[in-house]
This record gives sequence, structure tokens and C-alpha cells, in this order.
Amino acid sequence: MEEILKIEDIIKEENIVFKKTPNLTDKVMSYCPGCGHGVAHRITMEVIEEMGITEDTIGVAPVGCSVLAYEFMNIDMQQAAHGRAPAVATGLKRVYPNKYVFTYQGDGDLAAIGTAETIHACNRGEHIVIIFVNNGIYGMTGGQMAPTTLKGMKTSTSPYGRDLDIMGNPLKMTELIAQLPGTCFVTRQAVHTPSAVRKAKKAIRKAFENQKEKKGLSFVEIVSNCNSGWKMTPLQSNKWMEENMFPEYILGDIKDEWKLLK
Repeated sequence: MEEILKIEDIIKEENIVFKKTPNLTDKVMSYCPGCGHGVAHRITMEVIEEMGITEDTIGVAPVGCSVLAYEFMNIDMQQAAHGRAPAVATGLKRVYPNKYVFTYQGDGDLAAIGTAETIHACNRGEHIVIIFVNNGIYGMTGGQMAPTTLKGMKTSTSPYGRDLDIMGNPLKMTELIAQLPGTCFVTRQAVHTPSAVRKAKKAIRKAFENQKEKKGLSFVEIVSNCNSGWKMTPLQSNKWMEENMFPEYILGDIKDEWKLLK
């Protein structure tokens, strides 16, 4: 008579290939299918778990799709008004200098209403991490044009495409941030393929390690899609991102102050 295996016999520590980090809640992700936010959440929380700093980390998220981070990140979190996350993170880090503090922001938040807070926190060299998800649009509030919207890109407020003569050029925050003396590590990554996810996770890990060593501010941009805002399927949006976003927002490390010194 064949022995029937029980589920308890199969699910053993030595048989587990992958499991969800406890730094993510059990709540089902409510982001649009295909959105990069869920992957960005996961790798950020994995880094915090792997570094053993869960109890010593405080996240700050403002308004927009980023605000949903409170439902999924199972760590201490603090809400900020739209655009003010770097200012709130600055206050937290100065009050709790031994804590790891990071912001999680979208492009409509960080590059529009929050430009001043972002620029000055970076210029001061606050010992925090800024994670910046750039999908070139206001995703949650109706698909309006953002500062990062590409030339000719159609949105709800630029139905004929972004006209540079009227609306100006897309704002490349990461290149701008890299010029400021307070930043030690500035990089642009993506999360649309397994290879890209590994590189993005490595960059986030480095950013938190820089904070531990008090090297200055680390800025990690993640170029992502917004398939619902772009009116595409997830597969179409990833292809469009590769063909249109990446030539404008080139992936890779833009500044690594400490690598240059070695």
C-alpha cells in the first residue's frame, strides 16, 4: 500500500525554495495587475529583513499610489502630506539618528509638489534613503501629466501628447540629484524582468548600507509602468516602457561617490 504524503511532510524548511518576507503583511496587493509597485515593495522589505534591521526601520510614504504602502509594509510607517516625505524623514532621522529611515514616493509627488523638499534634503546630505518610483504619470488621481511625462506622451491632461513648447521638458530628477554634494549614491533601476529585479534589490541594499555608514543621502529611482494609466495591457506597457521610457531615463548608476574614491 502506497504511503500518502501529508502536506506537513512536504512543507519543510529544507524544501522551501521561496517564501514571503514577514516584512510584508498578508493583505492581498491592491495595485493594478502588472504594476511595478508590488515588486518594489517586496524587494525593499526583503532587504530590510536580510539586513536584520526590521525593528530599527521607519518608512515614510505620502499621497498617491505610494500611500498604499501602509497596507503592505509590515514595519513602522509614518504618513506625510503630498510631497513632504523627505522633510518628514529628515525630522525622523534627526530625532532617531540610529534608525534606518526611507521614503517611498512616486514621480507626481517627488518631482512636482515635493521638488523643494527633495532637492534640499539631498543637498543637505541627510542620512536617509529615497526610493522614487517613476512611471511618467499621476497613476492614482486620474492619469494626469506629471513632470516626468515624456515628449508626445498622451495623458488625461495632455490628450494630444506633451507639447514641449507649452509644457516644457520631462524632468530628470535623478540626474539633477546626482549633482548635489549631499548625495553619495544615485541610481536608476527597473523591476520588469528577473534580471532587473536583482539589480534593483542590490541597489536598495547598497542604499541602506550607505545610511548605516552615514555616507549621505542615497537616491534609488525605479522606472516602472502604469498600464492602467497608459491604457495598455501589462505586457504592452512593459514593451512600451522599454522602447520609450528607457531611452529617456537610462538605467544604471549615475553617481557612486565612494566607488570613485577607491
